[in-house]
Amino acid sequence: MISDPLPHPSPSTPDDDVDPDGASAPWHVLVAASDVVAPASAARGTRAVVVRLAAGFVAVLVVVGLLATFAAQWLAEREAVNDAAGVTDVLADAVIQPALTTALADGDPAAVAAMDDLVRAHVLGDDVVRVKIWSPEGTVLYADEPQLVGRTFELDDAQREALDDPATHAAVSDLSEAENEFEPGTRLLEVYRPVWTPDGRELLFEVYLPYEPVAARSADLWRGFAGVTTSSLLLLVALTAPIVWGLLRRLRGEERRRTVLLEHAVDASDTERRRIAGTLHDGPVQELVATSFTAEAAAAAAVRRGDDESAGALREVGNAVRGNIRVLRSLLMDIYPPSLRAAGLRHALHDLAATARTRGVEVDLDVDTDLPPMAESHEQLVYRVAQETLRNAVAHAAPCTVVVRLRTDGDDVVLEVRDDGPGFDAAAVARDPVDGHLGTRVIVDLCARAGAELALRTAPDAGTEWRLRVPAAVARAEPDREGDDR
Repeated sequence: MISDPLPHPSPSTPDDDVDPDGASAPWHVLVAASDVVAPASAARGTRAVVVRLAAGFVAVLVVVGLLATFAAQWLAEREAVNDAAGVTDVLADAVIQPALTTALADGDPAAVAAMDDLVRAHVLGDDVVRVKIWSPEGTVLYADEPQLVGRTFELDDAQREALDDPATHAAVSDLSEAENEFEPGTRLLEVYRPVWTPDGRELLFEVYLPYEPVAARSADLWRGFAGVTTSSLLLLVALTAPIVWGLLRRLRGEERRRTVLLEHAVDASDTERRRIAGTLHDGPVQELVATSFTAEAAAAAAVRRGDDESAGALREVGNAVRGNIRVLRSLLMDIYPPSLRAAGLRHALHDLAATARTRGVEVDLDVDTDLPPMAESHEQLVYRVAQETLRNAVAHAAPCTVVVRLRTDGDDVVLEVRDDGPGFDAAAVARDPVDGHLGTRVIVDLCARAGAELALRTAPDAGTEWRLRVPAAVARAEPDREGDDR
């Protein structure tokens, strides 16, 4: 049983097909053939960074444009409100206050008509569209709209504040109120301030000014903000572009150096493993072989002397030595497997099967004779997957029978490793990958980088099956450098 916890599986894509042996567990695709993790080229990495920077620059421009729009609108309204307050103060002090009479405060029609003539002659125009004079109780004493005169409305808080604490108040008006039912458009500037009759009674003077100048001023301010901000951002980009480019070049250089260091580390590890394997093979293994021959010769001599007891003991020694030789050779296979280029994939798989058989696992190996030529890196992938799955079968399912089959499926090369061990709940392990097995994670990464498909099928009491599929396009993507001598 290959019972490793699943290392970061891609979303399971159950394939409910049933194999000829009757296994009904669904397949869990750990790596899809399309999940190719190829190292990005330096140019592609640079383009990606440049695209991200450009996208960030555009996003900043959009945000700044929106903020500038709101800021321009706010500033334009503040300026217009202040200007309206100043105009209203001038009109109140120079035109309305001198013309106020006690009769107007009492609602005399003649006084209202006289005020209307004054307002239409000196106040109303393009800059002022409505004029009202209120009593403190909310009665409209005068308005240039005759239908409002004499009507009473409830004063809002701002109007009452202007009367209680004499001051000029200006704001963008709310034309939804009942008192504004005759006002044109949707937005106006509203300004009000207190005025006094000759006998000292306080009234509220209110004017409405058009909102269109606010929109024009807002557009002017926005253009100013946008121009300054855009030019500043462009200058910033021009100043930082050489720095960013230099950092990208340094990053590419560091990536190249890291790749070289990794290659050197792998080469050094390979060299050290070869040295250890060579030392073991040429030293202890050869000495043990010689010892086994010596023990056999001594046993034969003891038989000729008639010393059967000594002969039996020497044969036991010889058998023990040969058993240790087999163990050491299996360890040598793990430390430094035979070169696929020199021995061929078929021979390497036979060696793996022989090693597993010495550890309590019966291996049935079936390799098609008409396998298509593969790149050396993909032969190594097949070998690594077979090695890891057999190793797990030995560790978790022995004693058991493992069927290893390497075949073609159309133009694809397929490796299947199936054992009849107890199996396990793959879905449960996939949901809780706490202690992922290093070997399984390695073959998952190797398959992802090679563009091969790796799938697992297992269930409690149903054995475990691994399937590696190397697509034809992938298998031939890297031509062999030295030709195929197999």
